Order: sequence, then C-alpha cells, then structure tokens
Amino acid sequence: MDKYAFNDLLKTAGLSKKEFAEILGTTGGTISNWGNEGREIPYWVESWLHLYIENQHCKKIKEAISKSGVCDLMDKKSK
Repeated sequence: MDKYAFNDLLKTAGLSKKEFAEILGTTGGTISNWGNEGREIPYWVESWLHLYIENQHCKKIKEAISKSGVCDLMDKKSK
C-alpha cells in the first residue's frame, strides 16, 4: 500500500494520523513518516483499517436497531 492509499483509507475511516497514532499507542510522527523516504507502511495496516471501517458500519447498524425498539419487541415475545 502506498501513502496515497493509506491516506484515503484513513479518511474513509474518519481518522486523522494523530488519532490513528493514539489508537496504536505510537506517535503521530511515526505514522506521518510511513510511506516516505523508503519507509514502508507496515503490512498489517491496510487490513486493520478495513476492519476498523467495517466495525464502524456495524456499530451504526447496531445503534439503529437498538433505537428502533426491535430488540425490545423480541424480548417481550420471548417472555
């Protein structure tokens, strides 16, 4: 993955480099250096970001279902 694809994935994930660094427990400088001057972006970053994005979508769906009251109806039917 090149730095442009990395930046696009970060944007899709709604994360800044600083936020991503905080999640990983590293510095923003480390993240900013990835893809520059021969510094490769770690192999696991692309799949991690895809999973993060998918998880964010799942959270939104779960929240929408909870707000709809569907779960409450199911609980009442099972009793």
